Amino acid sequence: MAFQHGLSGLNAASKNLDVIGNNIANSNTTGFKSSRAEFADMVAASMGAGGGSSYGIGVEVAAVAQQFSQGNVTVTGNNLDVAINGNGFFKVQQPDGSAAYTRAGNFKLDKTGDLVTNGGAQVMGFRVDPTTGLSTSEPQPLSFPTGAPIQAKQTGAIKATLNLDARAKLAAGDATTTPPIPATPRSTYGTSINVYDTQGVAVPVNMYFEKTAVANTWQVYDTLDTTAAPRGTITFDGDGKYVSSAPSPLTVNVDPSVANPNNPPAPWNVTIDLSTATQFGSKFAVADLSQDGYASGDLTSINISNDGMVMASYSNGVTRAEAQVALANFRNPQGLLAVGGNNWVESFDSGPAVMGKPGDGNFGALRSGALEDSNVDLTAELVNMMTAQRAYQANAQTIKTQDQVMSTLVNLR
Repeated sequence: MAFQHGLSGLNAASKNLDVIGNNIANSNTTGFKSSRAEFADMVAASMGAGGGSSYGIGVEVAAVAQQFSQGNVTVTGNNLDVAINGNGFFKVQQPDGSAAYTRAGNFKLDKTGDLVTNGGAQVMGFRVDPTTGLSTSEPQPLSFPTGAPIQAKQTGAIKATLNLDARAKLAAGDATTTPPIPATPRSTYGTSINVYDTQGVAVPVNMYFEKTAVANTWQVYDTLDTTAAPRGTITFDGDGKYVSSAPSPLTVNVDPSVANPNNPPAPWNVTIDLSTATQFGSKFAVADLSQDGYASGDLTSINISNDGMVMASYSNGVTRAEAQVALANFRNPQGLLAVGGNNWVESFDSGPAVMGKPGDGNFGALRSGALEDSNVDLTAELVNMMTAQRAYQANAQTIKTQDQVMSTLVNLR
């Protein structure tokens, strides 16, 4: 027996206690992944000697392996907290511009509108075009307009869901009947909606409907001026269901100068969709009236949905998808290098990052309003600590015994 064996055992047990202590210290760290010390024996042998001539000379720590098992998901209710349930890492851009990866989804919105981690790294994601809905193919730092309002959107279409009374008399009336049928005021069957010009100024658009002498046909006007021509007609079948409009689509020309006298934009046409209108024997009623424009608005809140879509709400009532959180995965996650601050960086052993969207392929799903807890099992770590302590004591005892043997040899007379 040599001091070498006991000394190597003490070093290995000490490193094991360091790993266990680090696990216990981070048992409440969001997204933390525990590690374990893995040991290997050390053997001395002469070149060309048979197996019987080799002997052990102690132990060494072969590796400190990270354990990427799933941690518990705890609901927090915070709209910027996100947990990954399954494979993957959030990609972040550190302040020095380098890429890192984390499982901690406790994000914040800083004063400049960037979505960041507690360490100031920017969260990466796929930007979404507000008009087309398409996302970018390369992840970019997610940033939102907190310093300036979003640009207004000019209205391009109106959609109306309404019922025109099938019992309505001819709008022109009939003086030949007894008693004569009076004319129906154009305003009897009318509604109005605000549309928006390119500057975000609301302009009212009116729609009035008059029953014609042609069965199941109504004329559509945008003014109460009796000399004005109709914008078109809509026709229903015998069951009161919409058949067609002429022209198709119906359009109305909007003059923004009526509401925006200060150098307004040019007049433009807005289409009117009446395909969901009906002609039933009940009172005139408007069930739904919508348009696709909006005024400028300031950012009021951000929410991250379960599919990673970042939904931004604005003061003008608009809520739209601005981006989608990106996930990264690796062929060998245990090859990642921990750099602190809940971050890892890729290495030769981990392989390059593969980017994707939550729920696609082998990427995990997201849980919004929740965080992934540390995967440290405190009970197991405490038991491991006792085992490591016993190993340390036993190796210390071998050194003590070796010291006693050496003392006996030195004291021989």
